[in-house]
Amino acid sequence: MRPVLARLRRQLRAPFAATAGATLLFWASLTPSLLPRSPVYQGVVMAVAALVGYGLGALLGWLVRICGGRLVGRPRRRAWLVVGVAALVGTLVMLAAYLRWENRLRDLVGLDRIGIGSPLLMLAIGAILFVVMLAVARGLKAAGRVVGRFVGRFLPARAATVVGGLVVALVAYVLVTGVATNRLLETLDATFMAANDEFSTDTPAPTSRFLSGGPRSGVTWDDLGRQGRVFIANAPTRAQIASFTDQPAMAPVRAYVGVGTDGEVDLRQEAAQAVAELERMGGFKRAVLNVVTGTGRGWVNENQAQALEYMWGGDTATVSMQYSYLPSLLSFLVDGNRAETAGRLLFDDVYAHWKELPPAHRPKLVVSGESLGSFGAEAAFSGAQDLATRTDGALFVGPTNNNSLWSRFTADRDPGTPEVLPTYEGGATVRFADSPPVFGTEDSWTGSRVVYLQHANDPVTWWDWSLALHKPDWLSEPRGRDVSPSVHWIPIITMLQLGADQMVANDAPAGQGHQFGTAPVYAWATILPPPGWTTADTTRLAARIDRRVAPIR
Repeated sequence: MRPVLARLRRQLRAPFAATAGATLLFWASLTPSLLPRSPVYQGVVMAVAALVGYGLGALLGWLVRICGGRLVGRPRRRAWLVVGVAALVGTLVMLAAYLRWENRLRDLVGLDRIGIGSPLLMLAIGAILFVVMLAVARGLKAAGRVVGRFVGRFLPARAATVVGGLVVALVAYVLVTGVATNRLLETLDATFMAANDEFSTDTPAPTSRFLSGGPRSGVTWDDLGRQGRVFIANAPTRAQIASFTDQPAMAPVRAYVGVGTDGEVDLRQEAAQAVAELERMGGFKRAVLNVVTGTGRGWVNENQAQALEYMWGGDTATVSMQYSYLPSLLSFLVDGNRAETAGRLLFDDVYAHWKELPPAHRPKLVVSGESLGSFGAEAAFSGAQDLATRTDGALFVGPTNNNSLWSRFTADRDPGTPEVLPTYEGGATVRFADSPPVFGTEDSWTGSRVVYLQHANDPVTWWDWSLALHKPDWLSEPRGRDVSPSVHWIPIITMLQLGADQMVANDAPAGQGHQFGTAPVYAWATILPPPGWTTADTTRLAARIDRRVAPIR
């Protein structure tokens, strides 16, 4: 029995530096960030952070040892005593601080407070997950030692240890990237392809001649994809619009082209089909034509589309096309340029046809996109002047930090204006707004109006690799709306915290994080209001649209 216990103690024993590193990064995971997290998710973040700290500490300890540094005897015992006491006291202090920071943040965004049970739950989840991941890591380390002993027959001991570790790391990398990752991607590919085909039997094809998949359409209902079918099925009817306006209304045109059931994506062909759809259904004869770039799976925000449709009495056409069946994050990672290519091709093809029309018969042309859709929609334009010349307005909601025009406008903002809500060239064409949008005196805003809707606590907008080593202006300036004053820049940690926040950005309440609620209604009412439109009309329309349930992305 004693040999078994001794072996177990050796297995559970952790290196001094690794323990210190795990403790430090565990504490770092509790520091304030932009959005609240559930105890389960915070537990996962804690476990990953502690494992990374453990690995970095182990590496540092190994480097110290090979350079001759080593704690033995009484100094070692004292060091362990100091680390143990510091870890215990520090963890209690950090958990108490976390509970205060988290509840303050929840107050800001309008969520219920949490009690002491939540930190206990996340500690349990974090500890279990950390032990499991550490066991896997130690298994790999043991394999490295076996390989190192074999290589040690031919090389010096230290070189053999390094070579053994590298061989195991290389084999693990090949297995993960070459086998596991490929199988994972194949599984995800099949899963999202199946999800893209959902909804086809739940709702029948439309009977309106103004909707894709309908009797006048050149695309089939099945080929629209799940988000395309959701978009078409949610189109308001002429009667619904008339009940709001108390005036005769038209059935709006909605043209959509999906990737099809075979998963093959030809963006140039899709763009041409989208223009043909518009022409068949009379989209170019409407008062307003909205060119929308969707998110990764083709999702189009109903609040954006319906705002214009209700405002203009249905005398509108909205066109979009699907460029992927993967969620936005996966779509961006797999092929980030596809969104830009899709946005550029769609707008350029629509614009080319629009320009051939007699000037007196051209609809007002606007462009829009949300999240990854805004990233793609921007790609058709070279700058503010190009937007003003070729459109009658634009709405970009929840831009990503990779948006080229957004990044340029923000970097070149007028001196003295904050990064979270900058002023660009005096607001002549481009303006930035929070939700609900506030633009000041609108009478001075002549010509095309371009609006960026963004939240100060949206990690999708503010996350960037540069956060690792560079303090952003938005953390040097007074904090934006509902950003906790406890949030401070910490090298590397802030980048990791905002990266973790992105996973919960869409779980925030409306008006927070990456959820914009009815803010697009207020934005369109400023960008392109119809004659006679009033502030009271905007408020009434926002309430009307807010009652409708937006589809899941």
